[in-house]
Amino acid sequence: MDILLQQVINGLVLGSVYALVALGYTMVYGIINLINFAHGEVLMVGALTSWSVIGLMQEALPWAPGWLVLLLSMLIACVVSAALNFVIEKVAYRPLRNAPKLATLITAIGVSLLLQTLAMIVWKPNVKVYPTLLPSEPYAIGGAVITPTQLLILALTAVSLAVLMWLVHATKLGRAMRATAENPRVAALMGVKPDLVISATFVIGAVLAAIAGVMYAANYGTAQHTMGFLPGLKAFTAAVFGGIGNLGGAVLGGILLGLIESIGSGYIGTLTGGVLGSNYADIFAFVVLIVILTLRPSGLLGERVADRA
Repeated sequence: MDILLQQVINGLVLGSVYALVALGYTMVYGIINLINFAHGEVLMVGALTSWSVIGLMQEALPWAPGWLVLLLSMLIACVVSAALNFVIEKVAYRPLRNAPKLATLITAIGVSLLLQTLAMIVWKPNVKVYPTLLPSEPYAIGGAVITPTQLLILALTAVSLAVLMWLVHATKLGRAMRATAENPRVAALMGVKPDLVISATFVIGAVLAAIAGVMYAANYGTAQHTMGFLPGLKAFTAAVFGGIGNLGGAVLGGILLGLIESIGSGYIGTLTGGVLGSNYADIFAFVVLIVILTLRPSGLLGERVADRA
């Protein structure tokens, strides 16, 4: 087996998940200059909702094909996550829109912990086995393999990105989002409703996070109430890496971070003489975050601009 090629494939799959979640971070930041640290928990809620729906469907519709069960569970997860993020924005963030940034940051962390606790109560703290709904036989690519689930992750990411780019650049909502990001006061004078646009941004970000959560759980085969923390933190790293506030930067940062983490995990043992194993792969994401914040805080595609008032 070609180890490097296999790690590249794994990195692209992992990076696709990071990219979807990073888009939620960067969209919200671009609109209202807020880092929503509860975004990873939206991924978690999407994954656990999907797990619950799959269990119900397998009991009620045992004849349903796996791909249909997965698709329907994903759609319901998107609806639940979108509703959750809509409520979070309206209840937790909107009243603090003009408050100091530290207040919103503390609130975001509080919402994250609250969602983890509520999920633990609803779904219990034990690790859930996410069922295998797609064929497990992998396809050979050169000297590596890729599973149907991984192919679906790549395909869904590509479709989601295409739809998002169309939405942002070719629709009335997208123009309203860009206008609000540029200057919400002027946008309001031009007939744009900033509150509606901001809510829509949170909803779109939640849908992307739910898709990422379902596919993340399907790929790794588990789901639990703490599963959103690390992917959420790494997706934030990806957003900063690419240039937070820049959609293309979020995608680039997610893919690059996935590749760095995956390739690094494959060779960390060799690089350290066997001292560190692949279970230390998380270190790469945080090394990237430290380096980027030190050398180029604006990210790869971010602009060096003054902080907004």
